[in-house]
Amino acid sequence: MAKPAQTVDATSIPIPAGEGVLEDLIGYALRRAQLKLFQNLIARLSSYDLRPAQFSALAIIDQNPGLMQADLARALAIEPPQVVPLLNKLEERTLAVRVRSKPDKRSYGIYLSKPGEALLKELKKIACESDREATAQLNEEERELLLKLLTKIYKE
Repeated sequence: MAKPAQTVDATSIPIPAGEGVLEDLIGYALRRAQLKLFQNLIARLSSYDLRPAQFSALAIIDQNPGLMQADLARALAIEPPQVVPLLNKLEERTLAVRVRSKPDKRSYGIYLSKPGEALLKELKKIACESDREATAQLNEEERELLLKLLTKIYKE
């Protein structure tokens, strides 16, 4: 009889002390922190049958109604072909719609549907709670500084 697959919580894997290689790399620390935050968010979004990328897409569409698929891909930092299945899933669930552009009949603007808007309102609260929970060891000043520094890295 096959043993059930075990999942490993990457944030709980011990780091060898004194190795001086990985723990001195910002990228390694970022990835470990990102895993912790995403595992928490994935767990919360799973009851809605959504992934973090789908939540991010909904939030970006909400902030930029009518944006094109290529713009959404850029905002999500993914390749344009990866946007198609993501949007297909959102449309299947009636959370977003693609509307043919009047000036350019070959292009489609992306909009949230009414159910998408309602769900996103709830998901924003869940994402904020998840983020706060996963970073609970930081005080408010540390949290703001970390967010400022990380933003500085990816915006430059």
